[in-house]
Amino acid sequence: MKQILLGIFAVLLAWSMGSAHAEELVLGGGDVVKISVFGNPDLAVETRVSESGFITMPLVGQVAVAGLSSAAAEAKIASMLERGNFVKKPQVNLLITALTSQQVSVLGQVKKAGRYAIDGRRSVLDMLALAGGIDTNGGDIVTVVRTRNGKVTKDALDTAEVMRTADMAGNYDLQGGDVIFVERAPRFYIYGEVQRPGMLRLERQMTVLQGLSAGGGLTARGTERGLRVKRRDASGKMQIISVKGDDLLQPDDVVYVKESLF
Repeated sequence: MKQILLGIFAVLLAWSMGSAHAEELVLGGGDVVKISVFGNPDLAVETRVSESGFITMPLVGQVAVAGLSSAAAEAKIASMLERGNFVKKPQVNLLITALTSQQVSVLGQVKKAGRYAIDGRRSVLDMLALAGGIDTNGGDIVTVVRTRNGKVTKDALDTAEVMRTADMAGNYDLQGGDVIFVERAPRFYIYGEVQRPGMLRLERQMTVLQGLSAGGGLTARGTERGLRVKRRDASGKMQIISVKGDDLLQPDDVVYVKESLF
């Protein structure tokens, strides 16, 4: 079932990426650009935007380009060349060859964690797709940390709910410096008279009976009578409670299956 959901998720991510509208990139410190002026090969240059946001262009010297789109930077360089009477009606072309200023960190339970450049308009699902998607140990809830106007916000995207409803309201557009973190899926533990005791993935709305099934079922000596769960309360104190097969499990529950007396 998990593999089927992952397959659906991959399709949805691809659809999300394909539906994104192209958006002009904004230049920043560290980006590498290649500039040419039609009919003036001596003005061609490949340079890096300084941390202070400038490039150095033949004839006109330093040009502030940080925060400008490629088209706006082209227009600015052309204007400076024309105002200085260096080139009449210059046709400037600027190509970003290395984008380092606008990167998003994708961390946690993804197949290829790392920093990824935002080459246009990118959403949370787009960046997860670039990172290979959520791996088999990842949970459904993705944490997104964004900084806007100096204010840091932390939001959560429920990927399972997105798959179920196709509601993209929480699929935020990202900017450089944003962080995506995929936590490990919740777990529960089972021991006693089951075939495969140990730590298991906790699925949504998983009942105690489903947990027993995930543990391979009862051994020949096991019984469903007298099932107990060790669970921490709100204060962190461990409690031992009796449960029935249709009760829901919670993260970090420890299920104990007794041996039948008969």
